[in-house]
Amino acid sequence: MNRMALINERYFILLGFSHWPHLEIALFVVIFIFYLLTLIGNLFIIMLSYLDSHLHTPMYFFLSNLSFLDLCYTTSSIPQLLVNLWDPEKTISYAACMIQLYFALALGTTECVLLVVMSYDRYAAVCKPLHYTVLMHPRLCQSLAVASWVSGFINSALHSLFMFWVPLCGHYQVDHFFCEVPALLKLSCVDTHVNELTLMVTSSIFVLIPLILILTSYGAIGRAVLRMQSTTGLQKVFGTCGAHLMVVSLFFIPVLCIYLQPPTENSQEQGKFIALFYTVVTPSLNPLIYTLRNKDVRGAVRRLMGRE
Repeated sequence: MNRMALINERYFILLGFSHWPHLEIALFVVIFIFYLLTLIGNLFIIMLSYLDSHLHTPMYFFLSNLSFLDLCYTTSSIPQLLVNLWDPEKTISYAACMIQLYFALALGTTECVLLVVMSYDRYAAVCKPLHYTVLMHPRLCQSLAVASWVSGFINSALHSLFMFWVPLCGHYQVDHFFCEVPALLKLSCVDTHVNELTLMVTSSIFVLIPLILILTSYGAIGRAVLRMQSTTGLQKVFGTCGAHLMVVSLFFIPVLCIYLQPPTENSQEQGKFIALFYTVVTPSLNPLIYTLRNKDVRGAVRRLMGRE
């Protein structure tokens, strides 16, 4: 039987949180609420940034990209998770699993790169204010956004291609709530050192290096803030940079916890809840972090409602 025929008839079982059946209904309700908040909050930011000309700035251009990214990222895995929390079979076809793996990995990688771009935008705004419009002109912003998306999808294509040719055997039970490379590699019948090495190298490139660049940018921003004497300027810097730094923390800290924690009997189960946090909770909090106490957004809402 050829490989395509095998693909058409093969199904995986996503174990997810089946070890805690008493929690599945509660998890369904909580995850569904957070998913709705993610959809509403991120669509709100995208529409507001598009409709209000005062928000046609590099910061809100990148924020719109982040919101669209979060919408896609959660949608790549959460609807399937919600179905599986109700469905006792918890199955997913091979093709659907590969598609989910590809988009989840692509969008996760894109977010790592996009957060670096957003930190550079804040660095240019705070440390090079007189040259900001030159440094962050529209064409460069568009190029940086495109580069973020392209790098994420190329990286995912590499891993997905490697994963496609790995022969799988056994029970086809994926010990996670969505299809990801490490969980699928555990089902392999052959040595997977090449895949694991590739994953480790690309994780270093797209997780550790972006984190180092972000911290470097905020180190420079911190030094610039210490030299500021204007209270208004300080408040504006803390308002915009503080929000971005919080978003960075909510994304990178859980990711680092998953990839850096030592393998133990409980690490896989802990990893599921950590992954659930940055897949479900973080995307729903990002709009709140950027809009609460944000004068630009409040002003845009008032203008949209005709109160200004």
